[in-house]
Amino acid sequence: MVGETGFEPATPWSRTRCSTRLSHSPTLQKNRRNHRAPAASSTARRAAQFSLHYNKAQFPPFRLEPRARAKICGDAKIHVSVVVARVSHSDRAWILAEQDTEKPGITYADAGVDIERANRAKKRIKYLAHKTFNRGVLSEIGGFGALFSLDPKKYRDPVLVSSVDGVGTKLKVAFQMNLHETVGGDLVNHCVNDIAVHGAAPLFFMDYLATGRLEPEVAEAVVSGIADACKQNGCALIGGETAEMPGFYAEGEYDLAGFIVGVVERERVITGKAVQPGDVVVGLPSLGLHTNGYSLARKLFFDVARYSPESYVNELKNKAGAELLKPHKSYWPVLRRLIDADAVSAMAHITGGGITENLPRVLPKGTAANVEKGTWPVLPVFEHLRALGNVSDEEMYRTFNMGIGMVLVVPLTKFKKVQSILERLGEKGYTVGRIVKGERKVIYS
Repeated sequence: MVGETGFEPATPWSRTRCSTRLSHSPTLQKNRRNHRAPAASSTARRAAQFSLHYNKAQFPPFRLEPRARAKICGDAKIHVSVVVARVSHSDRAWILAEQDTEKPGITYADAGVDIERANRAKKRIKYLAHKTFNRGVLSEIGGFGALFSLDPKKYRDPVLVSSVDGVGTKLKVAFQMNLHETVGGDLVNHCVNDIAVHGAAPLFFMDYLATGRLEPEVAEAVVSGIADACKQNGCALIGGETAEMPGFYAEGEYDLAGFIVGVVERERVITGKAVQPGDVVVGLPSLGLHTNGYSLARKLFFDVARYSPESYVNELKNKAGAELLKPHKSYWPVLRRLIDADAVSAMAHITGGGITENLPRVLPKGTAANVEKGTWPVLPVFEHLRALGNVSDEEMYRTFNMGIGMVLVVPLTKFKKVQSILERLGEKGYTVGRIVKGERKVIYS
């Protein structure tokens, strides 16, 4: 026999009307013949007093069918199935209540942060970082801080030089192509170049990788590129931060930043203060866009020309994606020799802002740089970008490196020495201009 009871719970429970479909036990059937149940509303009010106990011997629990679950209405949050028996003539209430099994508690993983998955990724990262360790590293990966010791016998008056940077929207191309190793190397090389212009040798590096959902394989690929570049540049990857932030980044995307510390003897710090009119401006070639100008480059390639990363571009003799992912070059192997030879007065890493914005950063007051266009080969990718968007010369030279990734300011008396060092290293160098009197700007001719 199946019956239906409705009740309106009393305080302190929410006043929400619910109904429960019951399948009665044989004991209930017998008792129903001897006693008439009171009105539903009266029964409901008494049944709602959940603190009352029932007599298991006289009133065994009802057998609830799967459909006999409490119908929770409105905004009620009570997940409970209620079965109401009769009330006797003596007003003694017999209430049988079956409470649903409690739902499992919400975890950090339910919110999108999987600690176990992160720990698996960290194990892989730890192995990669260990390959870069040297005698200066005093700590393990995973501590609250990373420890590094300078060799007191090697430096008399050391000055630490630091820099922090990112890869920018070049990452968008990496996402499209599902290639993540090269951007890690780009990050390290960019930072190494930034401190090298002051004469500093890289000591250690730390990275920051943030994503909406951490994929251990992607993290490993990125950090693998970072570790390889650290090893090539002679610095240790001593720590970093891997952050999983659900809802903050689009699916499959991440952000990447790096922090580097290097060292140079105080008396050998290169600041540009020795630059003077008559010095020679020498340009070292880039491999491509490096890590700057990608917002404009991506717009021209993918929106204007409607290329896909796999589109073969005849003017470049390369696929669009592969051209944009060409690595950021580290100039440290070359600069180290020039620094040791005391052959340069200043150096400028040509990043965002091109030659126009970066060369003046190392010029002292009263000087300017006269740069002659046409004295070095502009890479085909820049000519193609110019043609796609009808981009002006001024805009090109203040956005892209235009084929020159590092600029040296060389005293005229040391120019031949610089040429000789570059030739021995197999590095090309282009004489692109001279230092003249002026107010810290680039004059193109």
